[in-house]
Amino acid sequence: MEKYREENRMNDAKRYEIVVERLESRGAKLEDMAQITLDLQSKYLSNLTFELCLEHVKKVVMKREVQNAVLTGLELDELAEKGLISEPLSEMLLSDYGLYGIDEVLALAIVNVYGSIGFTNFGYVDKTKPGIIGKLDTEGKQEGKCNTFLDDIVGAIAAAAASSIAHRFAK
Repeated sequence: MEKYREENRMNDAKRYEIVVERLESRGAKLEDMAQITLDLQSKYLSNLTFELCLEHVKKVVMKREVQNAVLTGLELDELAEKGLISEPLSEMLLSDYGLYGIDEVLALAIVNVYGSIGFTNFGYVDKTKPGIIGKLDTEGKQEGKCNTFLDDIVGAIAAAAASSIAHRFAK
């Protein structure tokens, strides 16, 4: 049993590295998410640092449920870009069709790990599109580019990290 646990930990660490590499290859760095996390939580914690926010972003991305959601969303964006998804889904993904909503549902799987604070933080960043989220959203609407899932994934990771900080420092 212990050997199985050790192998899983190694797999989680390997998967973490893959997730970070895939996010970065799509233009989303953990530091970008940490900045959004800092912006979300700094009004509640006067001594909050960027480094602590980055630590919590990494903690979120280390979770297997988060890794699974990230890998799934990124794969769907990339398949859409390559023309490997059939219609009408392909057009919905490539245009980031407003009534599609599955991208937000997948993102909610990430914030769900951290409870209601995660949901409200995600709703806020999904609506306001701060920092890298806005850039990814705009970029994703360019010809042949698809960030339908990516912008929501980034927002969800930042929202979950903000929630993790809120839970840790709740008074």
